[in-house]
Amino acid sequence: MKNNTHKGTNKKFACVINCMDGRVQEVVKNHIKKTYDVHYVDMVTEPGPNKILAENLSKTIIENIRKRIEISVHHHGSKVVAIVGHFGCAGNPVEKEEQVKHLKKAKEIVESFSFPVEITLLWVEGDWKTIEPIK
Repeated sequence: MKNNTHKGTNKKFACVINCMDGRVQEVVKNHIKKTYDVHYVDMVTEPGPNKILAENLSKTIIENIRKRIEISVHHHGSKVVAIVGHFGCAGNPVEKEEQVKHLKKAKEIVESFSFPVEITLLWVEGDWKTIEPIK
């Protein structure tokens, strides 16, 4: 089934392009589950993925990200893809303002993949609890 279910269950999925940093995993997963009423969150992780996407740093990594989103969308039925930036990112060691620019550019790249999903941008503060949606 491709309508946000998996293997005949009615469990919903979402997909997150997130930093590999373990400090952001649970808070983002919980936020997505609550905000979008999903059961599972597919995590596509890289160090500083917003920078990788925004600055086209590696065509190989970007294609790998695209393929993992494709699996989440086509096999798990994800209808939402979130892209995350966070305070203190070792993979993208710049201030929030610059990371927000990267998030917005990363959204354009993910939109170019043409998946039928809502794309949302999130910022995780240094308390590792506060999540700010980015418009």
